[in-house]
Amino acid sequence: MDHPLVSVVTVNYDHPEVTCALLESLRHVTYPNLEIIVVDNASPNDDPAIIKQLYPEIVFIQSEKNLGFANGNNQGIKKAKGDYIMLLNNDTEVEPGFFEPLVNKLQSDPNIGMVSPKIRFYHSRDTIQFAGYTAFTAVTLRQYLIGLNEIDTGQYDLCVPTESIHGAAVMVPMSVIKHVGLMAELYFLYYEEHDWAERIKNAGYQLYFVPESLVFHKESVSTGKLSPLKTYYINRNRFLFARRNIKGIKKHMALLYLTLIALPKGIIAHLSEQRADLAKAIWKAYVWNFVHFSDINKNQVLK
Repeated sequence: MDHPLVSVVTVNYDHPEVTCALLESLRHVTYPNLEIIVVDNASPNDDPAIIKQLYPEIVFIQSEKNLGFANGNNQGIKKAKGDYIMLLNNDTEVEPGFFEPLVNKLQSDPNIGMVSPKIRFYHSRDTIQFAGYTAFTAVTLRQYLIGLNEIDTGQYDLCVPTESIHGAAVMVPMSVIKHVGLMAELYFLYYEEHDWAERIKNAGYQLYFVPESLVFHKESVSTGKLSPLKTYYINRNRFLFARRNIKGIKKHMALLYLTLIALPKGIIAHLSEQRADLAKAIWKAYVWNFVHFSDINKNQVLK
């Protein structure tokens, strides 16, 4: 294979030591042609200056305001010079041979629009988090991670199409981004990668899981595992995803399910757990969708 330029984009939000660990792993990869872009999303507590000091080779972008995960990545993509864009969560660390299988797969077929590697949990390094995604179910909008929490014995070591990619690690050709556009920033946090994947599939491209490439994911460093922030955006954006990506009678059925079943079920479950903060977050998520009817189909164009 030849070695086209790959632009790595990662978003930092506090915890600069986590981002530095990713950058250290990137220093040890075997791929010879990388550009690394770090976007700090207006970290409120931890000074991100140490990142550029320790890793002067990177392109560092300091955002004046936190406009969300999609916006942070989009800022990096706009500055990127690469033929391929590699979006990596800052709470990941990569193996030395991480990039070659991804680039090779994209080079093998111009109809492939996205690829994601195998992802294992960082703190349980033999346990799979991602080996592909199932399709969204028609009404409930449930989607399942293939291989989740399974010990990796090579059972998913075939490069196969996947219904969606994992936002923690995804490579996209710049030509595809110019064709389809950037991630939709109205999601702010969560579901933006699935929305992007749907748009790329609808443009005629395929998505692939590439198991020869491996990344370890620490997961939820910035948002927490059962935080009101995470609960709010996952529920808000599940509803928003349905509004943007489902058509016809299936859309009406999905919105009725989310409103009449998922909403009360989630609130009751969190109240029974004495987590009124999470119940409130779910309610606010649904209220947002009923208040915001305009511009739900707005996408950012790469100029």
